[in-house]
Amino acid sequence: MPEKITYSEGQLIENQDCESLEDMKISKPVNAEIAPETQELANGSEQAPTTQLYKRRWVILFLFSAYSMCNSFQWIQYGIINNIFMKFYNVTSFTIDWMSMIYMCTYIPLIFPVTWLLDKKGLRVIAVLGSGLNCVGAWIKTGSVRPDLFGVTFFGQFVCSAAQVFILGMPSRIASVWFGSEEVSTACSIAVFGNQLGIAVGFLIPPLLVPNLDDFDELAHHVSIMFYGTAAMATLLFILVIFVFQEQPTLPPSKAKAAIQAIPSEQYSYLQSILKLIRNPPFILLIVTYGINTGCFYAVSTLLNKMIIAHYPGEEINAGRIGLTIVLSGMVGSLICGIWLDKTKSYKMTTLIVYVMSLVGMVVYAFTLNLGLWVVFITAGSLGFFMTGYLPLGFEFAVELTYPESEGTSSGLLNMAAQVFGIIFTISQGKIIDNFGTLPGNIFLSVFLLLGTIMTGFIKADLRRQKANQSAGPTSLGSNCSRDYGGTAAAVPTLNK
Repeated sequence: MPEKITYSEGQLIENQDCESLEDMKISKPVNAEIAPETQELANGSEQAPTTQLYKRRWVILFLFSAYSMCNSFQWIQYGIINNIFMKFYNVTSFTIDWMSMIYMCTYIPLIFPVTWLLDKKGLRVIAVLGSGLNCVGAWIKTGSVRPDLFGVTFFGQFVCSAAQVFILGMPSRIASVWFGSEEVSTACSIAVFGNQLGIAVGFLIPPLLVPNLDDFDELAHHVSIMFYGTAAMATLLFILVIFVFQEQPTLPPSKAKAAIQAIPSEQYSYLQSILKLIRNPPFILLIVTYGINTGCFYAVSTLLNKMIIAHYPGEEINAGRIGLTIVLSGMVGSLICGIWLDKTKSYKMTTLIVYVMSLVGMVVYAFTLNLGLWVVFITAGSLGFFMTGYLPLGFEFAVELTYPESEGTSSGLLNMAAQVFGIIFTISQGKIIDNFGTLPGNIFLSVFLLLGTIMTGFIKADLRRQKANQSAGPTSLGSNCSRDYGGTAAAVPTLNK
């Protein structure tokens, strides 16, 4: 029996029995740090390197979640105390709504340059830029604590919104690059978890730090505390990213990832990858349905203060707590869905069930909003469990449908759809609430969720990544694990698990 050869951070470990393996070649991916011994083996030795999981993957995951949390906190920190910032800056409610919608608007034109940069430069560059812009935007806001400086605070929010483009589509990419096939969905859920936690904190902290005061000097002091605290946290996370965040592990975590890394970078075309994605009917359906569901969540989050205050005047703090309930229950839903996917691989059925329950939750929330705050806490929590829990499902389902195309590109297209629908839904529902009340506004969202549920039922579950991970060798992997550009297909290695 030949010896099994594995590697850990470039160190050779021998003397374990295994079956013989075929020769293989692995080209060095962009920005990869491949040990010389690994490259030598891959390009001509009798043994092939195995896949490897590194403990560092958890550090990378939680660091990403932390700076994602900081960025999403800044997204919602204005909207949840909409009426207070209206008074402080002497602007309209719709103007404060734009402090949330600017995140959505910025994403749309920037997503293609950012996903191109991700493919060319890799995760570390994107992480540094995302956390850096988030830090700069937070510090700009510290200079806007005066009623006549709304333009400055809007510019700071714009910079933070640009940072979001480098963050929002990364969970599935980080999960795929660092985590094995049996934990990738859970890892994606934890990465999304950070974004949701930031929204939760954004619902909770601003109403506590910035009370509704008539004394503008004291109000400015409270706003200043919130802005400086956020800037300090963003700075700490930016420094940690610079010194800790690593591009990718030395060896791939799964067969599917190894197959992608085996493709020479010169054979990859970003434009052709985009064209393949938009010619994939199941993925196009998922783009629309994901956009509807997530766009509804954005609208509900942005307009939550307006809806609660309309029925319960003076309850800004409880509006924040209801928002917190929505997101915390959604975090639980995300984690449960991620673990469930790793155990069952039932992407289509799980996605459809969660979508149906999001629709039910929206309808119940719409018709019970005026029945008392305790009822709203319960119905909002149920809505959040499914609507927010859907986010990592969409990311992971997209990776399955589009493998071996870039996870960052597929996630980016999903998020672009979410921003488009988020803008449309936020503006439309806001106008409906102003003119007709909260019930018609929420029914408006429910109709679109019904449409999204029907469309989800028509998505064909072509789980390409799962086929790649389950295949035993290059013959059976070939059709699913190679990108074919210009008639050239990459060879797929045989790997030990």
